Amino acid sequence: MDLTRRQLIAGAVGGGATVGGGGALYNVVLGYDRVTGTNLLRQDLDPMVADGFHPSETHVAAVDGYRIEQREGVLSVREVGTDGDPVATLDPATDDPADAAAVDADLGLTDRPLEELVTDLGAIAAGDVRFVYDSYPAFFDLIADREPRPYTVSAVRGYRDADPELVGDFADADPRDPEAVAEGLVGGFREHTSYDIERYLAGSVEDNVLFGARDLRKHFESETDFEAILAGEDTGLFCYELTRRSVDALQAVPAPEQTAPVVAGFVKDDRHKHIYTIVASAVRGRAGGGEAESETGELIVPVTFLDYTHSTLYDDLRMHRILGEGLDAYGDRHRATGIYWYR
Repeated sequence: MDLTRRQLIAGAVGGGATVGGGGALYNVVLGYDRVTGTNLLRQDLDPMVADGFHPSETHVAAVDGYRIEQREGVLSVREVGTDGDPVATLDPATDDPADAAAVDADLGLTDRPLEELVTDLGAIAAGDVRFVYDSYPAFFDLIADREPRPYTVSAVRGYRDADPELVGDFADADPRDPEAVAEGLVGGFREHTSYDIERYLAGSVEDNVLFGARDLRKHFESETDFEAILAGEDTGLFCYELTRRSVDALQAVPAPEQTAPVVAGFVKDDRHKHIYTIVASAVRGRAGGGEAESETGELIVPVTFLDYTHSTLYDDLRMHRILGEGLDAYGDRHRATGIYWYR
């Protein structure tokens, strides 16, 4: 039934036609510096990425029997299962990394999470960060070649509410491997759901013909979480729903448990009414470069962009060459007007 639906949709919009006519043509082809506008490759992305790339007030990490919390800029360490006074507190804005390293040693925290957090969160607060942008394969290569900073990544995450087992089933990938999950989501979305073209067309009529006088989209809405998708209860997803599911999946397990710790967020393109995924990490030094290089190397935040609308819709319609670049969104057919790290 799903294949038949896609065949019918492809027949309706095939032959080089675009979904929704001229408006969709503008949305997916124009405005990226071909005729007018700009794109990710030409934009100054640092201000948008940096805005909001800071520790979440809900950050909690568990390590070696202790719970590390971030509240109002202060790190508090408590034993797991207790709510009393912290056994240690550190302020990345004022405390020295050497002091944090001493606390790590006293508490037996072998990964030295407090030293990492004090060093990196202080750098983030001071703006002493270099953002590096590339396609998603190169993104993961850079992380593999440097010392990952999983507790820093954990600190800038805002939430984690997806069931890792469901993510693994959906993406047919180990949820601890974000590269495998990122790629596996393409097949998962295409196998279990599709882009909701009926809802898109209803919205086009609602916005452009009825000028908002009636809500037509509601007749095509459904639950879009992983449980509903796997149960076949959804009627399709929009770009923001595809993005939300990708963010959920990429953050389904704690960052220190991932093969490459990542934080994911949302990229908004107001001009084209589109939302897609940003993925970032944090690294220092060179892999195997030794302790001295790790401590003195700059804090680098690798960044990449993924678009599951392109990989789900445009590949389904056999319009990849015309409309999309597949999963990799760091190219000249994407732009950003805002970047948001979900809290």
